[in-house]
Amino acid sequence: MMKSVGLVICLTFIFFTLLSQAARPIISTLPHALQSFKINGSGTTTTAKDANSCAYTISIKTSCSSPKYTRDQISLGFGDAYGNQVYVPRIDDPQSRAFERCSVDTYEVNGPCTYPICYLYLYRSGYDGWKPESVTVYAYHTKSVSFYFNTYIPNDVWFGFNQCNSVSSSSSLVSSSSSSSVSSV
Repeated sequence: MMKSVGLVICLTFIFFTLLSQAARPIISTLPHALQSFKINGSGTTTTAKDANSCAYTISIKTSCSSPKYTRDQISLGFGDAYGNQVYVPRIDDPQSRAFERCSVDTYEVNGPCTYPICYLYLYRSGYDGWKPESVTVYAYHTKSVSFYFNTYIPNDVWFGFNQCNSVSSSSSLVSSSSSSSVSSV
């Protein structure tokens, strides 16, 4: 009798645990377009000497199924759930053969310091097309984070990920953004 009661309690616990797991919201791990993502371009460019500036290393891997090269203009924005945002208005450089098929391009960026990075969006403008495989952001002051695209970036729209659990909405993330300086490594 005691064994059956223990078994019923154990099975009930497992049932409710599985039920609660199924009820959790599913967070999409696919990139998406964000029409309302607006960058505050009036911010000042930061340098490594600024007191509130942090250094980031951005590694962008272009897919082997991307076009051979792109002349498109590529911009990048990333940040945390508290409104700290780094914006790189034009990370591409067609003369340096950036974003060629199967390549990895690395950039050093200085911008406002963030807490753990939870969103990243890319913006592409042009006619060639471009398919990044992944973008990884490294920083000394916070954990590195990777975003896996492996899909073509649509033209003239911010496209990427927001995994911030909405401490603040994407539209409020705009308020504390500033432009960042970038250099190719």
